[in-house]
Amino acid sequence: MLINMAYAADSAPAADPIMQFLPPDRDFRIVLLHDDPPQMKRAKEQKNMIESLQKGDEVVTSGGELGKVVKVSEAYVGLEVAQNVVIHVQKSAITTLLPKGTIKDI
Repeated sequence: MLINMAYAADSAPAADPIMQFLPPDRDFRIVLLHDDPPQMKRAKEQKNMIESLQKGDEVVTSGGELGKVVKVSEAYVGLEVAQNVVIHVQKSAITTLLPKGTIKDI
């Protein structure tokens, strides 16, 4: 008797095995395929900000130094951190571009 019930249970149509691995929400898959993850978006914004640096911009470095850009080269930026005090930092160390006029004492 048990064997007959096992066969009866097996006679139901099987679902597509590929569908078992896909999430049931199709919108979720579309979002994953078309949207950049937030960290990629932030990396693009950071890259664009570094590429657009120019003399006179006011910035913050990853070390927390505030300064005004006085020189821009290919890999480095000269920052005036106090009157007549210029330090050179790598462009990748620039984390934030401040609005003009934020640093008034330099």
